[in-house]
Amino acid sequence: MTSTIEPSSQIAAGGNKLRGRVAFVTGGTRGIGAAISRSLASQGATVAAGYGRNTAQADQFLADLNETGRKDVRYSVHRGDVANADDCRRTVDEVIETHGRLDILINNAGITIDRTVLKMQDEDWDTVIGVNLSGAFYLAQAALRHMLERGTGRIVNVSSVIGETGNIGQANYAASKAGLFGLTKTLAKEAAFYLAKNDKLDPNGIGVTVNTVTPGFVATEMVEAIPEKVLARITDTIPVKRLADPQEIARVVHFLAADASSYITGQVWGVNGGLDM
Repeated sequence: MTSTIEPSSQIAAGGNKLRGRVAFVTGGTRGIGAAISRSLASQGATVAAGYGRNTAQADQFLADLNETGRKDVRYSVHRGDVANADDCRRTVDEVIETHGRLDILINNAGITIDRTVLKMQDEDWDTVIGVNLSGAFYLAQAALRHMLERGTGRIVNVSSVIGETGNIGQANYAASKAGLFGLTKTLAKEAAFYLAKNDKLDPNGIGVTVNTVTPGFVATEMVEAIPEKVLARITDTIPVKRLADPQEIARVVHFLAADASSYITGQVWGVNGGLDM
């Protein structure tokens, strides 16, 4: 779903904002997803990290979490194809069966297949939309059934600044990430509507919220593969003149996942160093 990034030197001291919660992070063993998994765990959450193909890498990530992470929380990894609706439902059910509940879903898994519009093949379009957008829908649909029944939950979608600005050679990626904005707002409205309709909208409760985070350019393997001269030009366009540390994205995610963020829903949070204002 999205190689293991070493724990950031900027990781905040552990807390208990998410103690007792269970979080499922798709693409949770690599890049931004790995940082999110570590950040949620640092706040006391049990973390189930999803991955797509590399079982050896996922098992190593799990071993690293068990060795270096908090000892008072549990960790697991779950293999699945986020572009497959049945697989999405299966992995959500698997997380609930393993940990007894699901409180937080982080739709982080994503891919790129870059070509200009005139060169893009049907499969290039369908594959990226399937993973980045359809997968988020399938997973959210499965998670919401559980969350709405219980009356509590958090869904955070990881989009991209490219969904806001567009980019040459990334029509499929931009469309998929922009699509998360409409999906987020609709899911947020439907969740609140359902809770109110079923008399589960407790004014003093944490409710069910759905939000999106839009990272800019982040120091992960995907960005590090960009040629140095090209990356220098990109960095020069960012007002703060640097890439984001993955943990800077993860902090916003764990903030939105906290019980205390119950008044924030249907929102798009830019974390891009001022690239899109």
